[in-house]
Amino acid sequence: MSLSPSNVPEDSTPEIPAQDLEPQPRRIPNIGHALLFISITGMMLAICDLILIAILGLPTSGHAGAIEVVHPKLEVAAQGATYGVTLLAAFFLYPLLWKRPFLNGLRWHWSAARHQAAKLISLGFALGVTSALVDTFISTSKPPPIEQFFLKASDAWVITFFGVIVAPLFEEICFRGFLVPAIAIAYDWISLPRTPESHMRWQATTTLTPVSLIFSAVVTSFLFALIHGQQVGFAWGAMLVLFSVSLVLTFVRVKTQSVAASTLVHMAYNGFIFIVMILVTGGYRHLDRMAH
Repeated sequence: MSLSPSNVPEDSTPEIPAQDLEPQPRRIPNIGHALLFISITGMMLAICDLILIAILGLPTSGHAGAIEVVHPKLEVAAQGATYGVTLLAAFFLYPLLWKRPFLNGLRWHWSAARHQAAKLISLGFALGVTSALVDTFISTSKPPPIEQFFLKASDAWVITFFGVIVAPLFEEICFRGFLVPAIAIAYDWISLPRTPESHMRWQATTTLTPVSLIFSAVVTSFLFALIHGQQVGFAWGAMLVLFSVSLVLTFVRVKTQSVAASTLVHMAYNGFIFIVMILVTGGYRHLDRMAH
């Protein structure tokens, strides 16, 4: 399935009047911007975890040393609060650093996603089908920890909303919005020949080299799989699927020049997985039918 590139180039800023633009293009988000975003997320997550510990006490270890989720709704609420506060802070902070609106600097470009919505959603469903087929060949000795969120119907619906809407939005902004360009920019800077001509070319453009984008795609996909590892019990097959899905999402982001496009694919991918679970369990009324 081919995705036509967006009409908006990588360094375009159509929403900003010409007189407000800086004289030279800036490569954003750079690695410092990405690390700041991750630091804010980590700080907020730590605060929310401390609040949960104050309310519920220390988490207990379950089977095989895994942490048992005692109150899934509160766990999801804490993570959702972390994501929401982080994005709110970023929405006001980064325009001060970038001298342009947050979504513009992030290259959200919703128009590119809207114009190709049918293709993007179809691609997400195709990824879901492929993932489900691969999953049938992956044998595990125990259920993945994520199934702790599917012991009650109400918990299952909460995690469904979170998994289809909230998590893909935040993860795409973090990975495809911040980390993919930041790591590619850093790679190009490190590999830049130390000559006056190269330095002038660096200052005059924001173009990223294909090699830097490939390197960034591999690194960020490894990190993407790693942060989801606990959910799947760090099963190598599931981790490989997550790595591959991330590569596709990065391809969509680069091809369309739109974080909104990769977000739509991500939502469709997660949505397909939850739709299958809803159908299998009869609307989460028969959670015992869920296969490990």
